[in-house]
Amino acid sequence: MPLRDLLLGLLVIAIWALNIVVIKVGVAELPPLLMTTLRFALVALILVPFHPVSRAQLPFLLLLSVTFGTLHFAMLFIGLGQSEAGTGALLVQMGTPFATILAVIFLKEKLGPKRLAGLLLSFAGVVVLAGGPTLPAPLPLGILLLSALGWAVSQLLIKRGPAIAPLALAGWIALFAVPQVALGSWLFESGQWQAIRAAGLAGWGAVFYTALMSSILAYGIWYALLRRHPVNKVVPMTLLVPVLAVGLGALLMGDPLGVHKLAGGGLVVAGVGLILLRFQKRRPAP
Repeated sequence: MPLRDLLLGLLVIAIWALNIVVIKVGVAELPPLLMTTLRFALVALILVPFHPVSRAQLPFLLLLSVTFGTLHFAMLFIGLGQSEAGTGALLVQMGTPFATILAVIFLKEKLGPKRLAGLLLSFAGVVVLAGGPTLPAPLPLGILLLSALGWAVSQLLIKRGPAIAPLALAGWIALFAVPQVALGSWLFESGQWQAIRAAGLAGWGAVFYTALMSSILAYGIWYALLRRHPVNKVVPMTLLVPVLAVGLGALLMGDPLGVHKLAGGGLVVAGVGLILLRFQKRRPAP
């Protein structure tokens, strides 16, 4: 990969890792479902007018808005509001093992010894994290794992669904998700108008960062890289996201770096790496 594209990929990884910390900062000033609603509204406002889709694609996008918009993103915002940034980033990585299991069950994909080892390592990492003091309480833990499951289900749907341009996908998912998360905020949260009026630079900066930087800029660069290079050269870079998120959580939020987090996080990342990475057999020398 040329140095320019490598640097662009690392920029995306840094944006996504910092996004975990930014969400944590944002939900300290805005209720999580309200913040998710504002984020989706901004993404939809910017993308939908410039990325039309066909009427036949709308039911698929509506389904994705439930699994990816509400189940993944809304649960992520809620879960990060009640957990450490680094631990939350590690737990959300379980989306890859979940997607592997779902692909084996529903798409009849073969597991293979390497992917099986990756699954076992990933779940062993969660067990190690569970033995440490940084694991969130059972409810936010379940919410973060539900967010990971929402990501996994969405990846399978995207894999089997119609081909839609990435930014069109992001914009229309956001548009359809707005009423869902807004209804959730109305039912389960309170003081929304007071929070909007009281939110400062950190709260509004988090909304704009998650929408403009993480959703639009980062994904735009990422899919451009995927068009120019093989998937197995680009996707493994995502393994750096939880590593960098843990470091940023410790540096910016004061999150502790205990042995359970380091060991458990290492196992999770190693397991996801085994699932993602494709090893090519060396050809014998002529």
